[in-house]
Amino acid sequence: METTNFDELSFGQIISDHMFVAEYKDGEWQDLRIEPYGPLQINPANATLHYGQSVFEGLKAYRNEAGEILVFRGDANQRRLNESAQRMCIPEVPEEIFMEGMRKLLEVDKDWIPKQAGCSLYIRPFIFAADDYLGIRPSNNYKFMILTSPVGNYYSKPVAVKVETQYARAVEGGTGAAKAAGNYAGSLFPARKAQKEGYDQLLWTDGKTHQYIEESGTMNVMFVIDGTLITAPISTGTILKGITRDSVLILAKEMGMPVEERFLTVSELEDALLSGRLEEAFGTGTAATVAFIRLINIHNKDYVLPEKAAGAFSDRVLKRLDDIKYGKVADDHGWIMKI
Repeated sequence: METTNFDELSFGQIISDHMFVAEYKDGEWQDLRIEPYGPLQINPANATLHYGQSVFEGLKAYRNEAGEILVFRGDANQRRLNESAQRMCIPEVPEEIFMEGMRKLLEVDKDWIPKQAGCSLYIRPFIFAADDYLGIRPSNNYKFMILTSPVGNYYSKPVAVKVETQYARAVEGGTGAAKAAGNYAGSLFPARKAQKEGYDQLLWTDGKTHQYIEESGTMNVMFVIDGTLITAPISTGTILKGITRDSVLILAKEMGMPVEERFLTVSELEDALLSGRLEEAFGTGTAATVAFIRLINIHNKDYVLPEKAAGAFSDRVLKRLDDIKYGKVADDHGWIMKI
């Protein structure tokens, strides 16, 4: 830790000193412990290596001005982890194990939580199959772990995105709503193609027709058109139930912002760009928080978004979120857990 430069934190490159571990054996979670961070000994026949039975979460801890540790919406992450686990035939982690394991880990590694403005401690809970077996079936044994990592901003500047109309991230009936490891592996190839073309991320479209905007590779996505906030609904099961997404929608309604949870078509987005009706676009996510979009490529044509007006909604809602997370304003929603 002595050599860590907290003034220059890249996302996910530094891991804190300890990790929480729990084992699922004989039908129950047991052997709960905190141990030094280090390599795992994995059998080459481990089921996760071959069949990808793994889910994960991401949340953050912050320091307020008094130096207290605040965790944002950890209960929502715990519920979503279990929803993902159900979809992937993984046993659920009880709330008390998740919460107490995270609490004790943060107490042990509290000095890893950055004090610098805009920084936080990223928390990564995950579960993976632990059977050493090459047959295709749900594992009988699992490992639940929590790692932490001091981080700065995921995106240091506004991003350029490309609307993806060839490859699919998810389809109805698939695993799109689960935070499953394999979902991200499958997205890497088209995302890398876009990055080689000069774009930071993709805007995924629906897997059937490629006519409807769903989400971005690392975040949910929102658009302000004619003064209304528009974002894709989660009802189809193809979109991750973003906790930052949910928080922004709740705050938007409180701030008097008209909200529509509906699918925006690619042609509607292009028309809004051409007519100047698209006021702003941004992604929302735990890692990205609110990531401003500066350019959108549709059918190989780049559209540069207008300069944000003073008092733009994305700026106001980001400030509101940050004020809650860092304890600068009262938490009227029960979102903050104080360690």
